[in-house]
Amino acid sequence: MTTPPPPTSCGCPDFATSRRRFLAAAAAGGVGMAGASLFGEAFRQVTYGGTPGDGGNVLVVMSLRGGADGLSMVVPRGADHDTLAGYRQGIVVPEASLLGSTTDNRFGLHPAFAPLMGMWDAGSFGAVHAVGLPQPNRSHFDAMEVIEDADPGSSARTGWINRMVGTGATTQTSVNLGSPLLPTSQVGPAPALGASRLADLEVAGLGPKESRKKASLRTMWAKDTTGLGKSMRSTLDVVDLFGDLAEGAGLDPADAANPVHTSAYPPGQLQAVLANTAALIRADLGTEIVTVDYGNWDMHSGLGGTDPSTGWMHDQLDHFARSMVAFFADLGASASRVTVVTISEFGRRVEQNGDNGVDHGYGNAMLLLGAGVNGGDVRGAWPTLDNLTDGDLSMRQDYRSVLWPVLKHRFGATDKARVFPGFTEADVPGLMV
Repeated sequence: MTTPPPPTSCGCPDFATSRRRFLAAAAAGGVGMAGASLFGEAFRQVTYGGTPGDGGNVLVVMSLRGGADGLSMVVPRGADHDTLAGYRQGIVVPEASLLGSTTDNRFGLHPAFAPLMGMWDAGSFGAVHAVGLPQPNRSHFDAMEVIEDADPGSSARTGWINRMVGTGATTQTSVNLGSPLLPTSQVGPAPALGASRLADLEVAGLGPKESRKKASLRTMWAKDTTGLGKSMRSTLDVVDLFGDLAEGAGLDPADAANPVHTSAYPPGQLQAVLANTAALIRADLGTEIVTVDYGNWDMHSGLGGTDPSTGWMHDQLDHFARSMVAFFADLGASASRVTVVTISEFGRRVEQNGDNGVDHGYGNAMLLLGAGVNGGDVRGAWPTLDNLTDGDLSMRQDYRSVLWPVLKHRFGATDKARVFPGFTEADVPGLMV
């Protein structure tokens, strides 16, 4: 089997270029990252700055960056499987290996999802297939930028999450974990917070017991109208709100007082970010939306073989499945208020290439887990594999018709035109309860 590239380099020139363009665009767009020059390590990972919550619902948006292959994750059965096997003789998941029953027995899940089948059978894990943008876009950067902006034709750089939380949001309402750099979905006039981990929200010398020092700094910066003054006041708000949580997260991982239960998760990309996400949600500080990334999906080569118990795709899905089980267990009682949605920039070609991989495509699958999900099935209209779009799975569900019912049912969202301007398509039916 071909060894997959590391998560930071998916082996696709477009992906590498995308990262450079994204960083440049973020810098130009003013994505805030307080630098280490102010208080040494004090501000090393904080974006901007804090009111405790009341046990409200939380949405975790996980971006499967690199372009995940939905046809390997949620696999058609029957005649469509025969068609897929003809296109993917070296990498198709055998129909006999598929897990899960669905309406009309139309689909099955990759066997690496086995740890999540308890949630599937209980109805708290489901999927939507043939999802995508209104028009094909096979550029990593451009496609994800369009998805996260979700306002076609607008020159305003404001993401759909930023519009969702609104300008009345407090800084902790919308949080990105795993990186201090906010994704486009969270960029805009509403405040947002980005950090690699919760421990990075603690400012050296300004711990929970340093009230006099913090009061002095507030007085010093209270009337400063510059951007630096605003940043300092926001950072002090973060320190006040997250101080105890960040201090605990900075303890030895083996210390029982550390709220970040890293050891409860399987090693890998999602281990730290999900452990930190669970700790943040349990703390109930008023966070409503958390964004996280799970990369390394750009499988131009070495996706796997016809033995689905091995290979790059298996390893990715196995890590996801076991991490999700650990995450919901770690949430404890808070699991009843948490919904997870995955999204990727595009699907992959129906036909494999000469390197046992699949190139950039169109239609894809989205996964939904947790509270409010009407799972145990694959929702949405299915185009079949006899009706391709330039060799790709056709799109039948706009990704916004998946996100909107989640926002509507879990947060009582009503202003669809504000969150997704110009979008009028109906919700995917039966998605939420």
